Amino acid sequence: MKYFPLALALWAAPAQAADQLTLMLDWFVNPDHGPIIIAQEKGYFEDLGLEVEIVAPADPADPPKMAAAGKADLAISYQPQLHLQVAEGLPLKRVGTLVATPLNCLLVLEDGPVDEIADLKGRKIGFSVAGVESALLKAMISPAGLTPDDVQMVAVNWSLSPSLMSGQVDAVIGGFRNFELNQMELEGVGGRCFYPEEHGVPSYDELIYVANPDNMDADKVTRFLEATERAVQFIVNHPQESWEIFSGTSAELKDELNAKAWTDTVPRFALRPAALDEGRYARFESFMHRSGLIDEIRPVSDLALDPGRTK
Repeated sequence: MKYFPLALALWAAPAQAADQLTLMLDWFVNPDHGPIIIAQEKGYFEDLGLEVEIVAPADPADPPKMAAAGKADLAISYQPQLHLQVAEGLPLKRVGTLVATPLNCLLVLEDGPVDEIADLKGRKIGFSVAGVESALLKAMISPAGLTPDDVQMVAVNWSLSPSLMSGQVDAVIGGFRNFELNQMELEGVGGRCFYPEEHGVPSYDELIYVANPDNMDADKVTRFLEATERAVQFIVNHPQESWEIFSGTSAELKDELNAKAWTDTVPRFALRPAALDEGRYARFESFMHRSGLIDEIRPVSDLALDPGRTK
């Protein structure tokens, strides 16, 4: 009779099942989501015992509502919107940061009639989302001696750069500096941005992860953020390789616009996605209150947390 070594005769212990986590994106996959896709493709989620389902919404307004209702573990949202949503009673908190700088900008034509913000007097400004964008614009034009009555706001839905390039409006608020500027350049039209954080608006996190703190699994969220932190480190160290991995996940990503957006977005990813800058949230909460968009100033603990400190 032939004998096998004991090590070969023993059954391997079954692998422990990965923990499921559902993430709702804010929109279709694009370079803003780089760390998530890289963490998935590089196996960082798997290394930390997670199986992450990444879902693109049918309606970009849905993700925070899905997280608040417990239908998603995490959702990508925007810090300015979070302040409004908490004021409206939605049970949400920021639990991590994806893009740690503003992307929004006041966009004008490079060779158009607006050389400085004061030149907006009497002109049309396109917008997509009422409320926050109006507050940002008001703060930006006030130092130039203008009020909202000095400009005409025009709803252009999501057609921001096309409405500017066609002459329908003289400026747009809400365009992303990593996308709309590049889109215009590829169309052969030069654009120029006035940045909110340089014109009277407190700096803020553009893209954040939000969750319902009442049903959040802090351990799973902490592992998710650790995986995306590893992904950001890989992206920063290997920007070209990471772009090839990212764009290789879909033929729709392999174009010049996404390549340019990737390059512009890389330095804006949060290097420490779990870390919470309480002062940043307090300042923006005060700004929202001064702008008349929220009825009272809430403590940062009502708006944001570091999930690693809740375990």
